[in-house]
Amino acid sequence: MTTPRRKELRRSYGFDEVAIVPGDVTINPDQTNIDFQIGDHTFEIPVLTASMDAVVDVNFAALMSKMGGLGILHLEGIQTRYAKPAEVLAELAEVPQQEATKTLQRIYSEPIKENLIGQRIEEIKKAGGVAAVAALPANTKRFAPIAVEAGVDILTVMSTVTSARHISKSVRGLIFQELVESVPVPVVVGNCVSYSACLELMRTGIEAVLVGVGPGAECTTREVLGIGVPQITAIIDCAAARDQYQKESGRYVPIVADGGIRKGGDLCKAIVAGADAVMIGALFAQAEESPGLGYNWGMAAPHAALPRGTRIKIGTTGTLEQILFGPSSVTDGSHNLIGALRNAMGLCGAANIREMHKAEMVIAPAITTEGKSWQIAQA
Repeated sequence: MTTPRRKELRRSYGFDEVAIVPGDVTINPDQTNIDFQIGDHTFEIPVLTASMDAVVDVNFAALMSKMGGLGILHLEGIQTRYAKPAEVLAELAEVPQQEATKTLQRIYSEPIKENLIGQRIEEIKKAGGVAAVAALPANTKRFAPIAVEAGVDILTVMSTVTSARHISKSVRGLIFQELVESVPVPVVVGNCVSYSACLELMRTGIEAVLVGVGPGAECTTREVLGIGVPQITAIIDCAAARDQYQKESGRYVPIVADGGIRKGGDLCKAIVAGADAVMIGALFAQAEESPGLGYNWGMAAPHAALPRGTRIKIGTTGTLEQILFGPSSVTDGSHNLIGALRNAMGLCGAANIREMHKAEMVIAPAITTEGKSWQIAQA
């Protein structure tokens, strides 16, 4: 009898299963260059905020710009549905957990006000921030002209899974190549986790790709849909697509690791795996300046029919400056993320992000538990 053909599975890896190998040469951390670029915009730190209502409002977006990173405001969130979003956010922080999803669904059923889209963008610009916004593919053609007229700097199109080719029997959908040609600002697209999908997205002319499906602290996509790829493998595959696209086009399109980063070590591993920058949600929702008041939830959490997220209580651990630059008041790696990155680069002998891509990484399933029995017991 012949052996039947079976579906073959390849091994994939998340942050806790790998480790960075230090280099043979070390350099001073303060001599490392961690600039990140999207189109003509250069940022001092390779960090973006997740476009979540619990993370970003006008003030937080402006503050991120002052810190050297990029805050992204969601055009389909509370900030564009309500003239006084702070009151709504306060209500969300007070409801018991068993009522959280129903409350989110009710709040997000309020129609989006197009006048608030332009108003929020103008407010970010007036506060001295880079105005970056996000929208779902289904609404991008409607909102993009409004955002451009208001002076938006960067347009992000994101969904749970985004592809360059979308099959539908409904009206003509969003074509990324046409979008890129129609707006005078950089277009960032996500999310994806595979080599082929990432390569096709880059070929449409976009300026950056978001990588990650389901790793976020509040996301339940992996439980609800069973879809996702552990972040280290997803980043490695998409970095390979970026490098291939550069060979065929001469254009370098950065990739951004979106989700799953809980501490400085995760950020460093994402960069070594091939990311040019990272997108962070829950850690920033813990900042004193974040609008979530100690809570966080994904933008898919309020879905009317199939919620793919949940509200989580994460508390407040410090200011945004502490989380990014320290000084740290905690020992779990959730503060001074930039200090962690610069130190890891110094220990690997990497003077910049692209050199950090070349650092060695090993499979290390015991990296978080080896020799840590007392810490584990006391935790």
